Parts: sequence; C-alpha cells; structure tokens
Amino acid sequence: MWLIRQSVDYFFRVLDFLIIARIIMSWINLNPYGSVYKLVHQLTEPILAPFRNLLIRLGIGGGFIDFSPILAVFTLSIVRNFIISLL
Repeated sequence: MWLIRQSVDYFFRVLDFLIIARIIMSWINLNPYGSVYKLVHQLTEPILAPFRNLLIRLGIGGGFIDFSPILAVFTLSIVRNFIISLL
C-alpha cells in the first residue's frame, strides 16, 4: 500500500513540475518547435485546457495573464490529497 501512495504522490509531483516548467518556458523565448517545448506542451495541455476554458466562460480568462496553471496546480493538489487519503 505504501508503494501505491508513493507512486500516486510522485505522479502528481511530476505533473506539478511540468506545469511549472511550462509557466517558466512561457516567460522566456524558447523555440515553440523545439522538442522539449513540444513535449511539455503536449503533456500539460490536456490538463490546462479545461481550466482555461472554464476561466474564459466565467469571464476571468482570456487576458494577458493565464491563471489556468494556478487553478490546475491547486486542483491537482486537492485530487492528490483525496486519492492518497482513500488509500
């Protein structure tokens, strides 16, 4: 059981790291056709897109600052804690 908890925790930490990496990459001018950029984008977009769409529907998103990564990391933290508490 301990191994399952550690694996779940590790999975969510990797997702957090990828989202933070995407935030940092958006601040610096990286080649959007580069392999690292494309990989991080492909792994995080399925997570961030629903939050971005929700914020746009609520009238909060679509501006200069994208709050979807913050909302995604917060939500992933809640989901991680919930899953770990069930195990």
